[in-house]
Amino acid sequence: MLYTITTALRKLLGLKKRIKIVQGGSSASKTISILQIFIDRCQRDTEPKLRSVVSESLPHLKRGAIQDFLQIMEGHQYFQDARWNKSDFTYTFETGSRLEFFSVDQAEKVKGARRDDLFINEANNVKEETYNQLEIRTKGEIWVDFNPTNEFWALTNLVGKRDDVDHIILTYLDNEGLPDTIRHSLEVRKNNKNWWQVYGLGQLGEVEGKIYRDWQIIDSIPHEARLERRGLDFGYSNDPTAIIEIYKYNGGYILDELTYQKGLSNKQIADILSDKKEILVKADSAEPKSIDEIRSYGINILPASKGKGSVNQGIQFVQDQRISITKRSINLIREYRNYLWQTDKEGKIINVPDVGFDHCMDAIRYGLSDYMDMGNIRIEYPEDNYQPTSPYEGQLR
Repeated sequence: MLYTITTALRKLLGLKKRIKIVQGGSSASKTISILQIFIDRCQRDTEPKLRSVVSESLPHLKRGAIQDFLQIMEGHQYFQDARWNKSDFTYTFETGSRLEFFSVDQAEKVKGARRDDLFINEANNVKEETYNQLEIRTKGEIWVDFNPTNEFWALTNLVGKRDDVDHIILTYLDNEGLPDTIRHSLEVRKNNKNWWQVYGLGQLGEVEGKIYRDWQIIDSIPHEARLERRGLDFGYSNDPTAIIEIYKYNGGYILDELTYQKGLSNKQIADILSDKKEILVKADSAEPKSIDEIRSYGINILPASKGKGSVNQGIQFVQDQRISITKRSINLIREYRNYLWQTDKEGKIINVPDVGFDHCMDAIRYGLSDYMDMGNIRIEYPEDNYQPTSPYEGQLR
């Protein structure tokens, strides 16, 4: 895949000051464009330089900037496997210049060697003190990109406060390479005024109607944590299948993303689950045939309890828990940050969760359904003639 020269890239090339603050909405080509600039400069250097790309965690880098970098390099047939150090995530170009990727949770890297240029990806998830340590160790340009979900140090302490700072706002309209399907997915959310302000128009705003708050991101699962359940939300061609592992620990729950992938058959789902420690899986009861097929492969799986009011009741239960997420659960973290209540035509929040960032969120509710006080809520099956084949179906355990 060749990456085109977009309006976003042209605008970024016009920035001249040392610190370049790139604010923008979703799919505005912020990250791709900055990486293209870094690659081009590494290829043109007349003397070796070191450039760093950083973000909040290594999993975030692997599924974001590193993946984008590799796709750009391979798409343009620049990539040479011998030049890519897979252990320290550094690429050495023919010019001798190096492009390194590291996460800001590596203290020795943040306070380590100096570099020529720096790119902080999704900087609103990076602490200001971390930025300060990185800035004083960077000789050349500093690029900072983010979605403007709230004010943070780049906007309060850099933009308009220092004369060495450029500030630009990009939107999806600056990205001519954006597929029509993604463009449509953005534009159908125009009625959600707060969401559209941030992700559509790239303007500063608080994304009101966020369903969950104050979840903690942790490095790993403690040895003392006990695996209680797996929650499964089915997907296939349009939506991913999401499987979330749920651990009980110290009076709260730890969530760990096991799978988030499109195109999985029921046999492939069963294979993923069979490779892991056996534990009860609670899945969406709207797909009883899929549940039966997965069970036929020897997986301990049951439908989650659903009924009138069960979605909001489940959300309320999850809201009341102390929740932590492992930092490797990238898609889960992304959904948590973007899981919102719907709004009406006047922009008023209504008590219905929005779709799109709900696959992991639904899987969590299914996995925790046994722990809720569900009252008389029962399992509802979509087919009138469907008869449960498991002796456990239709009841809570």
